[in-house]
Order: sequence, then C-alpha cells, then structure tokens
Amino acid sequence: MKHISVWLSTMRLRTLPLSISGIILGSFFAEYNGYFVWNIFILAILTTLSFQILSNFANDYGDGIKGTDSNDRLGPGRAVQTGKLSAEDLFGAIKINVLISIILALLLIFTAFGVKYFLLTVLFFLLGIAAVAAAIRYTMGDSPYGYKGMGDFYVFLFFGLISVIGSYVLYAKTIDHLVFLPAFTIGLLSVAVLNLNNMRDIVSDEKSKKITLAVKLGINNAKKYHIGLIVSAIVLSGLFGILYYTSLYNFIFFITYIPLIIHIKKVIKNKDPKMLDPELKKVALTTVALAVLMGIGYLM
Repeated sequence: MKHISVWLSTMRLRTLPLSISGIILGSFFAEYNGYFVWNIFILAILTTLSFQILSNFANDYGDGIKGTDSNDRLGPGRAVQTGKLSAEDLFGAIKINVLISIILALLLIFTAFGVKYFLLTVLFFLLGIAAVAAAIRYTMGDSPYGYKGMGDFYVFLFFGLISVIGSYVLYAKTIDHLVFLPAFTIGLLSVAVLNLNNMRDIVSDEKSKKITLAVKLGINNAKKYHIGLIVSAIVLSGLFGILYYTSLYNFIFFITYIPLIIHIKKVIKNKDPKMLDPELKKVALTTVALAVLMGIGYLM
C-alpha cells in the first residue's frame, strides 16, 4: 500500500483536474453545437490524463537526475529526490506511460475520425506525437526546454489552444471561432499555474541552473507577468461573454473572477515564496470551475 501511495504521489494528482479543463470546455461547446459524443469525450479525458501523468513522471525523473530537486526546493518532495523511487524504476514507468499514451491517442483519433477524415487523422497523430515529446522534453534530455524558459509557451499551446480547439475539432471535424477566446483564457490560466510553481522555486531553480521564465524575469517582474496573465484571462473571457451573448446564464462563470482577484492581491503582497504553494491549487481549481461554468452557461 505504501508503494502505491508513492506512485500516486509521483503522478501529482492535484495537477490532473487542470489538465482536462480545456477538454471539458471544448466538449461543452461541441454539445452546444450538437456534435458531442460520449466515447470521444471519455477517450479524450483518458488521453489527456495519460499525457499529464507522463509529464509529471518525466519532470520528477529529469529534475531528479539533474540535481535540480534539492533540499532548497520549497514544493512537495519528489520521488527521486527523496529516494522513494529509484531513477531506474521511474524511467521504466515513463516508457510504459509513453506506450499507454500512444495507444490511447490512436484509439481517440480512430474513434473521432476513422478513415473518412484522412487529413485530420494525420494532423492529430502528429499532435499526439508532439504532445508525448513535449511531456518528456520539459526536463529530460541534454537540452530540456523547461530549463530555457520555454515551458510557458508549451503550456499555453497544449493546455490552452490545442486542448480546447483540438477537442472541439475531434467532435465537429471543423473549427469554430466560438472556441478561440475560451482557448486563450484556459491557456493563460494554465500558464499562471506554471508561473506560480516557478516563482515558488525561483531560488532553488536559479541555484541549479534551471532557467525558467520566472528566473529570467526575477521575482518582481515575474509577479507583474503573473498578474498580466490573470488579468488577460479575465478580460478575454469577459469579452467572450459579451461577444457571444445568448442569455444572462452566459455570465455565470464571472463568479470565478472573485477568487482570481483575491489571488492577485495575495501575489502582490507575498514576501515568502513558500506561501505561493497553496495558491497553485486555488488557481488550478478556479480554472476548472471557470471551464465548467462557462460551458454550462451556454447550455442553459
């Protein structure tokens, strides 16, 4: 049982709800336009979760063998760092997870497009390969992009644009302008979660030569950048509510602005990076809530 709890901890279960927020929102809009199918939804959720778990495993492994996860790190202890799992065991799990991710992605693509939509099948197959590569290359390898301040871009791309727009295309087989502003919103909030993580670990990351965007900017500019991400997400989602208005129910997701505004105030006043850790969960869950409420608001 103890061994199972270690693996569950290494999966970082608290990160999983955020990873599927874009799928949830894209699926709501597919239902709104009459395209939703349950088996595509289930496979999309499973595929996304497998990608996120793969990313978490690879992050633990990559930072662990590079020595980035040291005693200076303020976040939860990692498996390799604490010795709860050997690097070899985790690398073996990564290989298994890659296989699972590819199988799930192929099942999803075949279920959504079959042989009828050849170009979309090829496109999504390439996106699946890119997602696996991005999950692994964040901290693993000789030149991981997470050590070059590029993590924010990839999170915005995969958790925002590809997640929301891509999931909608899985159902509809076409793109609708309806999903663009929501995709940007989810992407910005997902980047904000990563930036919180990087601001929390800014001291230990700088010592270990992990050059995140927060390290490049410095803590004060990283805070300004963070506020810009949250405010931009609020503005774009609010603009979406106005431009695509159908009823007052559309604005139900505005309630999520309350915790986001409270969060901004806490970040501005923060003096201790360790106290940013609880904010990670708050912003992640608020993002999920925004996705659900935005979707429900258009179905009511």
